[in-house]
Amino acid sequence: MNFLGILESIGFSGFLDIAFMSIIIYLMLVWFKRTKAAFVVIGMFMFGGIYLLARQLDLSLTISVFQGFFAIILIAVVIIFQEEIKHFLEQLATRSMITNFHVRKILNGTQREADILVRTLKSFARASIGAIIVLRGKDPVVRHVNGGVNLNGEVSEALLGSIFMPGSPSHDGAAIIIGNRVSVFSCHLPLSKNIEKLQKTGTRHAAALGLSERTDALCIVVSEERGTVSIARNGEMKVIQNFDELPSILDSFFREITPVVESKSWRSFFSRNYREKVLAVTVTSLLWFFFVHEARIDYRTFSLPVKYEKLPPHLIVQETEPIEIEITLSGPRRAFYFFNQNRIAVSMNLSGIKKGLIKRTISRSDVAAPEGLLIENIQPNQISLRISEEGR
Repeated sequence: MNFLGILESIGFSGFLDIAFMSIIIYLMLVWFKRTKAAFVVIGMFMFGGIYLLARQLDLSLTISVFQGFFAIILIAVVIIFQEEIKHFLEQLATRSMITNFHVRKILNGTQREADILVRTLKSFARASIGAIIVLRGKDPVVRHVNGGVNLNGEVSEALLGSIFMPGSPSHDGAAIIIGNRVSVFSCHLPLSKNIEKLQKTGTRHAAALGLSERTDALCIVVSEERGTVSIARNGEMKVIQNFDELPSILDSFFREITPVVESKSWRSFFSRNYREKVLAVTVTSLLWFFFVHEARIDYRTFSLPVKYEKLPPHLIVQETEPIEIEITLSGPRRAFYFFNQNRIAVSMNLSGIKKGLIKRTISRSDVAAPEGLLIENIQPNQISLRISEEGR
């Protein structure tokens, strides 16, 4: 079938099916960029491709080994990446159209909060006051936070100064800001295990980086040993060399989590993460072609000679009528990709036969066909054999 024929066969439901799965695969690809699960998924796709190829080539040993390991691998992946899977499901919920307006309203940060944060961080850095300030993004952070005291107070320099005052019980914890409110303070964040990125930094930096690896929050750390300010976002840590950078970083963060609807929104939609979008549509189209289009039943007819087995040693088949019979097989179109006609055989058991003209009915049990294909028709289903003694 040509390309135009395939497009015609898709139909409305097919396009809807491809669009829906493309969105899901796109969300997964964007998420995989932020986690180490990407390498595991790539490896699983490679194993899956090898397994499908082995089935088409009828590599029995490879198929048996892969079938035994697939169940174990899937269970292991679910256990190892249970946190990442929970995070992905949370993203689907929090970024849905139903909650979009509510999230925008809560996360709406303004220039006032940005100015307060900049002044507070400068003050902390000059006085070498350690602090962790978390600006929540679109992802919920509650599941990753331990302890803490609920506050829901308006952001101000005085409030942040009192929370991180040296010697106070809340000094070593983190403060979480949602919009223009300090939601929780004196809470503990998950620690990162990425020694390479942490280098010689302390627990505060490990906590900030750990939360940034699990959510899209912006985590700000002030080091009391060095008097420096660091930013952790999307699993990356950066030391701020110039405080003039902070306003633009905060403004960029607020714009990202509460984007302004502009006339160029459609253009930005296609330009942002365009590689992932193209890959998602391509993968979905290939999957639809292989599992839907090529799963449709096809019928093919083959002409084959009849072979004989267990013929008594003193007898021979002198004549056969007809010489060949037609076998019609049915199965998914993909089952015929690497099809070899030599894998079909018609064989009749002639043990106990006597000489003379005999007629035999060919049954489906006399036909050997590849796995996944069904024998639809045998024409003719009866043959005539003239059996004679050898040498006569």
